[in-house]
Amino acid sequence: MNISTLGVPKAGLPQGFVYIDELIEDCIIDAKYWGSDNFIGRRITGYEQPLVIMSREAAECCIKAADILRKQGYIMKIYDAYRPQQAVDDFVRWGSDIQDVRRKPVHFPNVDKADFFNIGYIAKKSGHSRGSAVDLTIVDSKTYQELDMGSIFDYMDPRSHIVTEGLTDQQEHNRLILRQAMTDSGFVTYSCEWWHFSLAKEPYPDTYFDFPVK
Repeated sequence: MNISTLGVPKAGLPQGFVYIDELIEDCIIDAKYWGSDNFIGRRITGYEQPLVIMSREAAECCIKAADILRKQGYIMKIYDAYRPQQAVDDFVRWGSDIQDVRRKPVHFPNVDKADFFNIGYIAKKSGHSRGSAVDLTIVDSKTYQELDMGSIFDYMDPRSHIVTEGLTDQQEHNRLILRQAMTDSGFVTYSCEWWHFSLAKEPYPDTYFDFPVK
């Protein structure tokens, strides 16, 4: 991929944003918030297509990480990156409705939904809306099976923390493969989510965008 093409704006995208699947051709897009396989159980406001968008700078670093992983026999499976503010607002509305617990058995079996705001699982602002955070895992390039990370994406529990108890050696190793590739490529980790990485040098550190994913 010629990284110079990242500077060319796509129809419907603001200057400086790109579709990552057009730049990493072997990555898998599993846009969790466009469908119903997420912690809310329905499509989230602002996700009009099953696409993943991110800033040009974040995409450049993802390309580097994908190259590192590819040499080890893995490819990226990306769940989310840029997240419109309207989607974050949808999260907040859902979090305020403590009666809606349809996904509790899958995504938060050990946590009371009433505690989500205090714990920090739901917030009124998200780094994703700045365009340079990405949620992902990795799959075996031969079998296309996800590596076992010890928890699913958006599992709201201490088990999802980078430092946690109860993981097997293999699960710890799998997380390390992902973490090392991302941090070597310019991202930083988030202690509570093994799948979340933010660009160390964000291009829009104070801007929360709201254009839809389409």
